[in-house]
Parts: sequence; C-alpha cells; structure tokens
Amino acid sequence: MHDIRAIRDDPQAYDQAWAARGLAPQTPAILALDEKLRACQTALQADQSTRNEVSRLIGKAKAEKNEAEAQARMAEVEKLKLALAVHTHKEAKLAAELHDLLAALPNLPASDVPRGADETSNVETRRWGEPAAMASAKDHVELGARLGMMDFEAAARMSGARFVVLSGQLARLERALGQFMLDMQVQEHGYTEIAPPLLVRDEAMFGSGQLPKFAEDLFATTDGRWLIPTAEVSLTNLVRERIVEEGELPMRLTALTPCFRSEAGASGKDTRGMIRQHQFNKVELISITTPEASEAEHERMTGCAEAVLKRLELPYRVMTLCTGDMGFSARKTYDLEVWLPSQKTFREISSCSNCGDFQARRMDARCRKAGEKGTRFVHTLNGSGLAVGRALVAVMETYQDEGGRIAIPQALHSYMRGVTHIGGAD
Repeated sequence: MHDIRAIRDDPQAYDQAWAARGLAPQTPAILALDEKLRACQTALQADQSTRNEVSRLIGKAKAEKNEAEAQARMAEVEKLKLALAVHTHKEAKLAAELHDLLAALPNLPASDVPRGADETSNVETRRWGEPAAMASAKDHVELGARLGMMDFEAAARMSGARFVVLSGQLARLERALGQFMLDMQVQEHGYTEIAPPLLVRDEAMFGSGQLPKFAEDLFATTDGRWLIPTAEVSLTNLVRERIVEEGELPMRLTALTPCFRSEAGASGKDTRGMIRQHQFNKVELISITTPEASEAEHERMTGCAEAVLKRLELPYRVMTLCTGDMGFSARKTYDLEVWLPSQKTFREISSCSNCGDFQARRMDARCRKAGEKGTRFVHTLNGSGLAVGRALVAVMETYQDEGGRIAIPQALHSYMRGVTHIGGAD
C-alpha cells in the first residue's frame, strides 16, 4: 500500500519507480482522484459546519420564542441533511476508488535493484558448490517411478494434475527434509516456531499482498476463507493492527506448513513432476524489523536459507531479481536456485524478499520506541527456508547413482534413523 501524501509530494519519483516495473504513469489518475476526494471532503465539512451553525440559530430562535424563525431554520437543516447524505455517499465512493487504485499497485523497487523487464535481467550475486559431473542423470520422476515410491497417476485419479503421492522411504525423506529445515532455523538461527492457521480471511490475504491482484492464483473455500499459498500470509499477519515495542524487534518467525496454489498463470509450465504443484510443503521465514534494520535482516535471512543448502551439500547460486521479475510486495528479492542435474540448470528453491513498509501499511502494523508516543510502520521480510518438495527433487537427482539408488545426505542421517540409501542395501 502506498502513502498518498508521499505521492502528492513527489509524484515523479513514484512514476519512475513504477516505470521500472513496466507500468505506465499512475500518478495523474491517482492525484486527480485524490483532488476530487479532498474537494468532496471540503464540501462535506462546510455542510457540517453550516448545519451546526443553523442548529445553534434554531436554539436561539426558540429561546427568543420566535417560532417562525425556528421553523425556517429547521427546514434549512432538512435541506442540509440531504446535501450531507449526498456528500457522505460521494466521499465514501471516492475513498474506496482511491483505496482500490493504490492497493492494486506494486511496491517500489529499492534503488540498488537491477533494472530489467524479465528474468533475463536478473543478476547472479554468488554461487556455492560444484555440480557433480553425471553422464546421464535421471530426473526425479523416473527415479521415483523406478523406486515405486512416487505416484502421479494415483494422485491424478483422486485430485487431478499437479499432485503426487509419495510412499515408503521417499515419503520419509520428504518429512525428514522438512523437520531438518525447521529444526535448523529454530535451533541455529533463532527463529520462533509457529503452528499457524492454514485458512485465512480476506483481510489477511490483503495485508500480505495476495488480494486483490492474485485472487485467481488462490484456492477459496465455500465460507469465504482462503487456503494459504504460503505461511508468509499467516505469520506476517500476526502483527496486523498491532503496535510492537521496538525493543521486541527483530521478530523472527518460522513455520512448516502445506501451501496451496492454483497456478492459474502457469499453464503448460513445469507440468512434469514435483516442481510446480497445487499442494506442497514449505518452511517459511518471516522477520519483523525496524526500518533501519531491514536491509541487514534481508542479508541475514538469505544466509539462513543458504545454510540449509550448504548443509545438504547441494550446489546453488544466488540471484538478485530485476525490477520486472520481483513479486508484487517486494522492494528487493534474492532467489536461491539449486542445481538440478537432469535439467543441467539451476532452478528456484527459495525467494527472500524485503517488503519495506508495504505490507505493514496494508496491515496497519507499527512499532514504537520505549517512552515515546509516536509510532511508525514496521518493515516485513519473508523467505523460504526452503521449499521442501523442490529440495527433495534436488536431493534425489544430486545423490543418485547409476543404478537409480539415492544416497541420503549426511545432515539427514539422524532424521532417517540409520537409513543411508533409498533403493538398495544400506
């Protein structure tokens, strides 16, 4: 959400920032609507002031036993009531239009975000690990089918496309990955584990930026709730309509939850396997900070996600997303991309974003220094630490041998209770 006062002060800065995200100038329409709203508010205030004055004169006339004057003034009040009703309705309509216009516009990119129209302008920041040389790497779909532990057809019979049934040791490996990631973020990185709701109301989706723009990418229930597309929604909204003491910040939260996405805008994309599904598990990382601390927190959060890949010994690279490829609520984003041997390329496994005060304004989430009355909006950050299904894909493909057996990364041995390989003798 955007501050209309800031737009009035420097409309050119806003249009330049939105232009970097591929949008035409927005401020002419915003300021024209804002001017109409303020004119309506001025007229409404004038009507209210006049009504108050006429009401005073009615009292005076009655006190002076001037019934004719009182009746004339009372008739004037009735006319003013009609004018007030018209202006009140118009004000509400214009305010709603301005709110909806501002709510549909994305966050402004940070000054150091690369400019570009799409993913081709993303910039590689660093990489870690050396992809293993494999003569003929099998993809996770073939590996899972040979093991008899990954069934897309059974899932399709009950749920349709973009679902999977995992069984046996593969199901256990996915569970181990999620638990390992969650434990690492809690025990080593200081995040507080949360078990949040998976169903939320419109207000929560609006607060984190999913509504109204991305309604078609979500699953709705029959009673007006939404299945979360990411635990970011639930965790970030824990501070909605709150004033947090700055001494309590940074607030670092994590959760391992199922996530649900309709993938309406991904028709024909990544239809094979587990890369893009309607239901998947993910460990989410959320930070609530003061404005001064958010940039450093962004680097820290990205490092916390990277640490998981390092511990699993999965080669990856970090990409700084350009203005045209960032998410709606983000002002700066790092994508972590893990190496997939079957595709001979890096694929996204985590996005870590600094949203500045964009979500906080939508949620009315503020912070206050001890001993002070004034408040200011917090900054919110979110990241994946990591997407569990994609991590399973990377582990299967990276740790396969020529016979299709999967070695278990050393970091997961204790979670697998002694199982060191899937598909063969330990």
